[in-house]
Amino acid sequence: MAQAKTGDTVVINYTVRTGDGRVVGGTEQAGPQTLTLGKAEIFPAIEQALEGMEAGGEKSVTIASADAFGPRKDEMIVELPRAQLPQDQTPQPGMTLSAKQQDGSTVNLVITDVSDEVVTADGNHPLAGHDLHFGLTLVEIKEAA
Repeated sequence: MAQAKTGDTVVINYTVRTGDGRVVGGTEQAGPQTLTLGKAEIFPAIEQALEGMEAGGEKSVTIASADAFGPRKDEMIVELPRAQLPQDQTPQPGMTLSAKQQDGSTVNLVITDVSDEVVTADGNHPLAGHDLHFGLTLVEIKEAA
């Protein structure tokens, strides 16, 4: 039976959980994901785990937070004067804002707290600081030509 190798296109199913067992992603809703090994389309540790697997094979892989979305950074939590926010929306916890950084890039901020004068928003990725546990199933291998 064929084993997955760099250059092969593979079809996988996966579930991603945090350390406390909370499901935070996967292919259950959208269906299997297709990717080409060696093209950095998924975390390197996942690619490494898929190498050598056969169709139907299953593996569990843990990716440390430092190798996933990094640690949570307090400096990514900001307070914004409400007067600087668009007036056509009332800010609520959980809402997302986009802001330009000094280098011109855009960062997404999630509102975590709202007061009369200030809105607190978090620019950390929602999974920053979390180790991620992947349950992988290799569905199909399309060998490179």
